[in-house]
Amino acid sequence: MIVKNLEKKENNTATFQVESDAAEFESAVNGAYLKNKKNIYIPGFRKGKAPRAVIEGMYGAEVFYQDAMDELAPKAFEFGLEDTGLQIVGSPAIEDVNVTDERTVAYTFAVSLYPEVTLGQYKGLEAVKSVTAVSEEELDKEVESVRKRNARMVDVDDREAQMGDTVNIDFDGYLDGERFDGGKAEGYSLELGSNSFVPGFEEQVAGMKIGEEKDIDITFPENYTPELAGKAVVFKIKLNGISFPELPELDDEFAKDVSEFDTLDEYKADLRAKLQKRYDDEAESDFHTELIRQACDNMTVDIPEVMITEKMEELVRNYARNFGMMDGKMTMPQLCQMLGLTDEVLNTSIRPSAEFAVKNDLLLEAIAKEENFELTEEETEEYIKRVADSVGATVEQVKQYFGDDYIQAEQKKEKAGAVIYDSAVAVAPTAEEEKAAEEPAE
Repeated sequence: MIVKNLEKKENNTATFQVESDAAEFESAVNGAYLKNKKNIYIPGFRKGKAPRAVIEGMYGAEVFYQDAMDELAPKAFEFGLEDTGLQIVGSPAIEDVNVTDERTVAYTFAVSLYPEVTLGQYKGLEAVKSVTAVSEEELDKEVESVRKRNARMVDVDDREAQMGDTVNIDFDGYLDGERFDGGKAEGYSLELGSNSFVPGFEEQVAGMKIGEEKDIDITFPENYTPELAGKAVVFKIKLNGISFPELPELDDEFAKDVSEFDTLDEYKADLRAKLQKRYDDEAESDFHTELIRQACDNMTVDIPEVMITEKMEELVRNYARNFGMMDGKMTMPQLCQMLGLTDEVLNTSIRPSAEFAVKNDLLLEAIAKEENFELTEEETEEYIKRVADSVGATVEQVKQYFGDDYIQAEQKKEKAGAVIYDSAVAVAPTAEEEKAAEEPAE
């Protein structure tokens, strides 16, 4: 085989031609004959026993060409890739294939090239790093949350249901006098005030007594399911039981029950330290993310669309695994349909995340190349051990699964990130930024 007409084009694409000689093509044609002859019936011969020349004489000399060209194409592409030394992303496309009179075959491949990165400033960047101390109010809120999780449910029968209670109810919903699907249940447990039902439902259950039956009027929101959106319905309710959470006393015994500490003061001090670490970790993560964004903005790179679409698919498949969808044969459109991911969601949410992830990888790879990191055996072993510990695997399992090249590439990217972070300057947020951070997101 020989490679001809390598042409690099705009948008990180290229084309090249690979031509096989007559002997290679003849071997592929004969292979196609041997593969297909068992299914060919020619009068005068047993099925599968007709000579190649007879078959070609009846159906034409090109009868096996397509199968032969399909067989040769991957070999031609691999040869061309090795010969040109191109780094590509995605799958190649065959723009043209041609069999000459001399029975050679020429393929023209189109590929997307791995993008070249021109680094901008990545050292000495400045970014806001917030420092948040745990307030007494936040600590008390966390303790109260633990108390609620350890509450004992107490049944009551001497009063009406009130917000905050958990009630046991039967309900039956009617639309225009007819039952509607999904509107009926018996022995349903509902926390009043949890807002888990249609607006107005829980408020009307409050005030009922055990054994009481009542009709309540509800209008479904406009953004509800189409068959009920905006519709006025009637629910027939029966209250079967009332219970309320009895919180444990906030004392040393509570601390012993929910932790390894003997006193409430020790427990709260540990809780404060854990909350502080959470805040510090979040601040550090936000700081690093902003530095990466700045370094990405400072670099110049033309990213092939295929890299973004592949990363989008990776993100969607990872998301699907969270829901137990492990079927790798499921197509991207099928996954999106099952997950309810519309084109709008993909373009406004998934795509920006994919673009940032691709830029992040390209940035760190380029920095690693620029810094020309040298990896010692001890550093690599320590890195692998950290990875193994984080995923609950052994060192050997990590090595076997990922391979040396991938592990070292990831290790270099980690070192590249450290170059950015360690040289960066953390600045305190302005008063306006602190105020914006405290305001709840809409």
